[in-house]
Amino acid sequence: MLSSRSTRALAVALFAVLLGALLPATAAQAASRTVQGGRLDWGIKSSFQSYVTGPIAGGSWSLTGGAATVGAGQFRFHSATGSYDPATGAFASGFSGGVHFVGHRTDDGSYELDLTIARPTVRISGGSGTLYADMTSKERGTGRVTTRSQVPLATLGLGGIDMRGGSTPVALDNIPATLTSQGASAFAGYYTAGTPLDPVTLSVDTAAPTTAAPKSSPSATPSASGKAGAPKDDADEAEGDETAGNGFVDAAVDWGVRRTYREYVTGPVAGGEWTLAGGAKDGGALFRFPEGKGTYDPGKRALEAAFAGSVHFTGADGLDLELAHLTVSVKSGTGTLRADATNAGAVSVNVPLVTFAAAGLTPKDGLAVLTEAPATLTTAGAKVFGSLYAAGTAMDPVTLAVAVDRGAKLPALPDLGSGATASAAATPSASPSVTVATAAETDFGPAAGWWLTVGALALAAAAGVLCAARRRARRSRVSEETPGD
Repeated sequence: MLSSRSTRALAVALFAVLLGALLPATAAQAASRTVQGGRLDWGIKSSFQSYVTGPIAGGSWSLTGGAATVGAGQFRFHSATGSYDPATGAFASGFSGGVHFVGHRTDDGSYELDLTIARPTVRISGGSGTLYADMTSKERGTGRVTTRSQVPLATLGLGGIDMRGGSTPVALDNIPATLTSQGASAFAGYYTAGTPLDPVTLSVDTAAPTTAAPKSSPSATPSASGKAGAPKDDADEAEGDETAGNGFVDAAVDWGVRRTYREYVTGPVAGGEWTLAGGAKDGGALFRFPEGKGTYDPGKRALEAAFAGSVHFTGADGLDLELAHLTVSVKSGTGTLRADATNAGAVSVNVPLVTFAAAGLTPKDGLAVLTEAPATLTTAGAKVFGSLYAAGTAMDPVTLAVAVDRGAKLPALPDLGSGATASAAATPSASPSVTVATAAETDFGPAAGWWLTVGALALAAAAGVLCAARRRARRSRVSEETPGD
């Protein structure tokens, strides 16, 4: 018969074996994940927006750092970075972009109200959450300007939401926000601590930690041609000379059409949305039409390029406009953006929508870039938009990038994460919510449930062995200590 000490040792051994068996299944889940891409939609405070742009303040707001708008009064911040721990639910993610409010213009052209809120960051730990932001504000009355980094601006009402156990994407919807005392101070005293702010909605992509890639053997070292182990020959030389014949390697045009048009489409009047197809990408404040093909003459700064992708706006009262097959031509310092326009089924081909100044389209380090060139609606373009805008109306600026060298990379687009849509703004709901992947979608894999079941049975068995051993030991001690008849 095993002694009590031997039995306990056996139980401990069984428990250790169990932990070893479960470790591969649980390690991936416990590992912290990296946040890489996503967006945060927040109106800050809708009544403050109305006050700034209303008759009293007579001001306005503008966007910085690639921030955008979506829906009615929602600001979209982009390119999330940070971390998420599924085991504890700890979450930290920063976003790019900002909003600049001005109002109460003075005689010297400055503003009494001058507030910038940028780079919002959400941190959640232990069931509580805080939204931080960089804030530059002008104090009421004194006009003293203060700049503060990552001010704890608002507390988030998570309402018992359990952040544990998620994978990707992690999404928080319609989370209540309340102004903090530090936020009230940085808000230039327009509101007191405890004032409700607009709810916060965010969605971010997360990725599991990557394992180190195996070291390549010396024979696989890339040669000058970029092909592993292959000498550079005449064919490779010809392939790398993409500018032969005034060609180019790649190109993209970024254009948001018009901010107020996007807001109208997704706002309460039209109640619509936009959809992208053919490779077009959503950058929040703009759309990217990629895969440019055509010719470019650096000497004459002349470009003829056609781009992939389309954008389709739909909404109430027959709103149905699609822009596809975009082309850009640059000649004598002026650019023209054209597109095939389908408006409620009527197709107009190769319509010149806007013109823009393009004298600065000059290559540098293999890349010719024209950034946010002011664009003006043409007469033909005005017809595409019906009676909404007249010819000469300022439209969203045009950004154009042309790679004339294989090593050049096009500028990065703001990262909105997976599944970003125009209608992703927060919608009123009875309560806040969080959406995370279920256990079946995490790094556990499909066998996780089986391992957990085996683990539970093994734990029960180990516990049973230990309890039985303790009972035998107790009976043994009683028989030894009790006198016989």
